[in-house]
Formats: sequence, C-alpha cells, structure tokens
Amino acid sequence: MRIDLHCHSTASDGTSSPAELVADAAAAGLDVMALTDHDTTSGWSAAIAARPAGLTLVPGAELSCRWHGGPWPISLHLLAYLFDPSDAALAVELARIRASRETRAERMVHLMRADGIDVTWAEVLEHAEGGTVGRPHLAQALIRRGLVDTVSEAFLPEWLGHRYRVGKEDLDVFVALRLVIEAGGVPVFAHPRASTRGPVVPDVVIEEMADEGLFGLEADHTDHTPQERAHVRALAERLGLVVTGSSDYHGTNKTVRLGARTTTPEALERIVEAATGTSVIA
Repeated sequence: MRIDLHCHSTASDGTSSPAELVADAAAAGLDVMALTDHDTTSGWSAAIAARPAGLTLVPGAELSCRWHGGPWPISLHLLAYLFDPSDAALAVELARIRASRETRAERMVHLMRADGIDVTWAEVLEHAEGGTVGRPHLAQALIRRGLVDTVSEAFLPEWLGHRYRVGKEDLDVFVALRLVIEAGGVPVFAHPRASTRGPVVPDVVIEEMADEGLFGLEADHTDHTPQERAHVRALAERLGLVVTGSSDYHGTNKTVRLGARTTTPEALERIVEAATGTSVIA
C-alpha cells in the first residue's frame, strides 16, 4: 500500500487543482493521499467529489506555526489530519493566518514594484485562482518575466528569500496543537529537522509538544538528509510518536513527485484511530 500524507493543490500553493490532484495521485499508483493545503480546507469538497475509485483521501491542512521560546522565533509547520472543519475556534485562526498571508504577499509585490519589477497584485491573485496566496505565486510571476528559471531560484536571498521577503503572522505552535486536538484532529510535525529551510527547533521543544498531544513526526521528507531522517526516527521512538513519510507535493512548483516518500499502513491506522473530527474518504 502506497500512502502519501502531505500534498498541496491550488487551494494553496500547488499547481494542480484538487480534482486534478486526486486524479494524479491515482495515476501515480497511490492508494492513500492526504490533502494538506496551507491553512485552508477549501479544497476538500472538490477533492472528495473528484476522488477516483480505489483512492482513499485523508482530509487535512498544513498549519503555519511559530515557536517563540528561543532568542528569536522559529517557523515550523504542523500537519493536521481529520479535524472538524466546522470547529469555530480553529476556523477563526486559519482565516486570520490566510488574511495575513495575503497582506504579506501584497506588501512583497509593492517592494518588487519599487525596484522596477512590473509584477501586479491583480496578476498574483488571478494566478492564485482563489487559493491561499503564498511566495510560490510571486515566484511564478518572476518566472513569467524571465527573471528566474525556477521557484527554487526565486526563493534565493536576492529575490523572495530575503530582499523582497516580508514576515507574516503565524499560530503559536502550542496554541495550534490545542486547537487541532480540540477539533478532533491528529497533529504531526512536518519536516521537523529540515535545516536547509532555516533554523529548526531543538529536540526539547518537540518533547514539550509531545507532552501537549503531538501525535507524530514526519521523518521521511525530501528536505531531510539521511542523518536527519535517522535522528527524527530515533526521537519519535523515544517519545512514542508515529513516524510518517510523504512527498510534500506542490506540482510543478517543486521537482518532487507524488509518492516520493510514503507512510506505513500501520502509522496511518493509528492516525485514523486517534481522529474524532472527521473520517477518511474511501
């Protein structure tokens, strides 16, 4: 059984619509796919409606979080599976984060325009197609102008990585954990040791997260080195957490393919058993 528990659609910063994504997942030979767009559940209904026979869909989201306990805040992502999308407290916070993402992206457009880059906010919104706006949408605008060749290049410091980057609001990670659990969901820390993305939280923070209800760690991820994957697996075993693996698929915004990393059936079974918010679609 091939299980990919971290995939994005045009509801956030992927390039496949939710309907296209589930079709692509089936064509790639996946048996189970989780839809985990950034801070939104807006793609759930379309993915459920278009789900091919034989593909099990796990509704979820990837929450933008931050840890404030060190000398400076550290960004991290929390995968939330099978939570109740109508839970008012969680829905309010997700809406706030989405609004912050949009404000941030518009400010980044203004910075680029001040440097003579003819990117318009209307264009960015058009290509986001109603999804949660993120830096990949700005990267695509730079690609269309021939200023960079890839999203990865657009994320370098001279572009969206630093020069035109603007901070955004995130959820305190411990608040996010509580909200997901209270909404009946199952929280898994996404790519927890991906040092290529920037600073990572120390293990003691993950221990504190486990004490507050963290259910699993995403060990098998393209942005983890073999040593980082081994470290996460050992930490998960010590803390009694589930280990997951996934592609973090974003369509053509990244080179990674669906099913590049997978989760075991036993881990998925534990996640499903722990959830009370909503059910897998099979």
